[in-house]
Amino acid sequence: MADYAIYALGNVVLQCGLTLHNAQLAYTIYGRLNQRKDNAIVFPTYYGGQHTHNEPMIGPGMALDPSTYFIIVPNMFGNGLSSSPSNTPQPYDRARFPLVTLYDNVMCQHRLVPEHFGIERLVLVTGFSMGAQQTFHWGALFPEMVPRILPWCGTAKTSRHNFVFLEGVKAALTADDAWQGGWYERQPAKGLRAMARVYSGWVTSQAFYREELYLQTGAASLEDFLIMAEGARLSGDANNFLAMLGSWQQADISANNLYHGDIHRALQAITAQAIVMPCQTDLYFPPDDNVLEVAHMPHAELRPIPSLWGHMAGRPGVNPVDTAYINEALRELLAR
Repeated sequence: MADYAIYALGNVVLQCGLTLHNAQLAYTIYGRLNQRKDNAIVFPTYYGGQHTHNEPMIGPGMALDPSTYFIIVPNMFGNGLSSSPSNTPQPYDRARFPLVTLYDNVMCQHRLVPEHFGIERLVLVTGFSMGAQQTFHWGALFPEMVPRILPWCGTAKTSRHNFVFLEGVKAALTADDAWQGGWYERQPAKGLRAMARVYSGWVTSQAFYREELYLQTGAASLEDFLIMAEGARLSGDANNFLAMLGSWQQADISANNLYHGDIHRALQAITAQAIVMPCQTDLYFPPDDNVLEVAHMPHAELRPIPSLWGHMAGRPGVNPVDTAYINEALRELLAR
């Protein structure tokens, strides 16, 4: 049996001008909603992740304790569980799957919270990487509903440098002859392997490799670490990866009819108490990007993660030291 539920959204008109017919939002819950409906937390998923990948941050004794909080984990569109290229019927299947922005994602997640659960105000929104980007969206789009946010290893707007890095990932994936413009009959394995190797050059810091910290991941050698990374991509769907990559590239909390591209105004609208946590060695979302954003947020603190693990420092459960550091910040914010 599936360990998640489906919220039927009907036909959703997307920012790109296309309609996602019979859109489905996959989600799971941890804990119980109390009678006052005031103990809910939203914890969106990250690039390539599904709800189970968030679970190392959830549990007894953790800040996100299901005995205290009702934790909703919505799966991002394109991740293979919510509407994605791999599970959407014609005509929007596979390469025809439309661009779904993070604005589209969060607007649909917002429907789930009050429509399905009757929740009018959350305790917290938090997330890693693209989950952090969704967290910023929640704070900007629904400030009256979100009193606290803790985004880690992610930004309110994808930087130009980050955009270009993702172009390299896309080029590696689609260079495989088996790609066939996205209409492949079998997964483009060479492209997925190439994608994993490009990604590995950026997902950690230079010092991570210099200090051979990859040996702490269970890898026996550098090549073993890279092959393990390939395996993680080979288990997924190429069109799904590209769909989420498109959402990542277009991430911008001000790209909507509310803020009309004014990123400073969108950041100023985030009235939530916020702890923003970049990793000090992240090459995707370097701390400098968050420094610029936090300067415009009225109640935000910048708290870098002191780690050599780069972007991987934030991946739930990968490095216990970094996971504990993030968990303590969550605990502190929830206590405010």
